[in-house]
Amino acid sequence: MTVRKLTEDEYIEAMKLSMYAFQYNVPEADIPARMERLKNHAILGIWEEESLAAKLHIIPLKVHINGFEWDMGGVAGVATYPEFRRRGHVSSLIKQALAEMNNKGQIFSFLHPFDISFYRKYGWEIFTEYKKTHIKKIDLKMKGKSSGTIKRYTKNQHTLIIEKIYKEYMQRFSGGLVRDTYWWENFVYSDYQIAVYFNESGEGQGYILFKVKDNKMDIEEFAALNQEARVNLWNFICQHDSMVEEVKIITSVHDPFPYYLNQPNLKMEVFPYFMGRIVNAEKCLAQYSFHDNDENVFLHIEDYHAPWNNGTYLIADNSVRVFKEKEGSQCTKPPSKGLRMSISALSAIIIGYKRPIELYELGEIKGPRNDAEILERKIPVQQSFFYDFF
Repeated sequence: MTVRKLTEDEYIEAMKLSMYAFQYNVPEADIPARMERLKNHAILGIWEEESLAAKLHIIPLKVHINGFEWDMGGVAGVATYPEFRRRGHVSSLIKQALAEMNNKGQIFSFLHPFDISFYRKYGWEIFTEYKKTHIKKIDLKMKGKSSGTIKRYTKNQHTLIIEKIYKEYMQRFSGGLVRDTYWWENFVYSDYQIAVYFNESGEGQGYILFKVKDNKMDIEEFAALNQEARVNLWNFICQHDSMVEEVKIITSVHDPFPYYLNQPNLKMEVFPYFMGRIVNAEKCLAQYSFHDNDENVFLHIEDYHAPWNNGTYLIADNSVRVFKEKEGSQCTKPPSKGLRMSISALSAIIIGYKRPIELYELGEIKGPRNDAEILERKIPVQQSFFYDFF
């Protein structure tokens, strides 16, 4: 069984497999545009005789973590025809994908899981959740007096102000996608409307991405840079009280909505969302900005599916030293110094989803508690969030 990249002539086979596995159809008129988009993907496939049996897409993207932009490989479109399932094809594709991303210098990999437990086996871990708030018409009560102005836009009328607001808003979080104009136009705006709040000085301070249909208002993104913007966007939502019976708003679990409303007693649901993993631990830790102090800690990392990550990493004051395992060697006794953890635990810490002490108390990190407390002090506090989908 061989995994290889699909050529452009074979992209149509990948599209057919996606349509079958995910149960949708691409209109014939839209096929050329879809094919053009696939040129930006690395598509790995497994063939059985003349048929494409399974495939996986890697999308080159960038994410914002720890104050920096990082190259990220987005894994998507993982699919197998039913007659070729349970033959280990997906496992082979994932292992090859990790090697491919490592060779391309993609330090992280994100994906949207069909099954969280399945991808945990391969080193990915949840790194973000989102909060969905349900609001009945009776609770659409304006807060205070509106100021500034609200302007509505459609996909064809969008302004770079929206992209600027998003960039500033997402810098408050860890893990957010770095969106370029192409991504906005092809994967964000769709048939949504955009309402932007401008303060009295004419500065864009927040926006919502929304749709009103069948007496419901669905707000897919709510990004406000300050309380003034939050209140004015909320008041704009309330102005739809004659049009809708219900409003749903998706926000980060760290967003203060709906605390500041007059009536914050609303139905809220929290959902695990995207998963992430470190592809190259050595490069990641070397570039990561740890807190400067005089403390050092050893991390013993285990990564079964990306063995180049296996080894010991000394997190020192201004440097990271790496001690890789010698090929064929076996450690019969766990190291007495430092912390032992999987690549998934390290990923959850570095992206900002979990703190070292949390994972230590859950048993995901082994070793002296004092070392876990040192690592806790070395890791900056971050709040992870991801608004996109692929």
